[in-house]
Amino acid sequence: MSYFYLATPYSRYPLGIEEAFRMACRQAALLIEAKIFVYCPISHTHPIAIHGDIDPLSHEIWMMVDEPLMASASGLIVCMMEGWRESFGAQKEIEYFTKAGKSIIYMEPGIIPTLPTTPCHRNSHD
Repeated sequence: MSYFYLATPYSRYPLGIEEAFRMACRQAALLIEAKIFVYCPISHTHPIAIHGDIDPLSHEIWMMVDEPLMASASGLIVCMMEGWRESFGAQKEIEYFTKAGKSIIYMEPGIIPTLPTTPCHRNSHD
């Protein structure tokens, strides 16, 4: 079974990282309920960072953790939450999936996106 990697802003989310975490979890839950299986790095790593006393803003640490999961994901879903364009991590994830030739889907918060019908698909984000 394949899954999509769900990119959401974190440090650039205007309401702070705790609210970014909650919002990411809500978006992941919406997708999972729609049978779109996702790995969401913010949902997974935020509590690990906070409760494991690891810097939640260290791109060096978290990109290293996330790279194998990006490699095995079938595509990327970018949730266009406030701050997504300014997000260093989201932009790196978009760059990674673009270079890998994998599908990139742009999702409005709270709205289930249309999944690609071909392996390399890019929907509009403007």
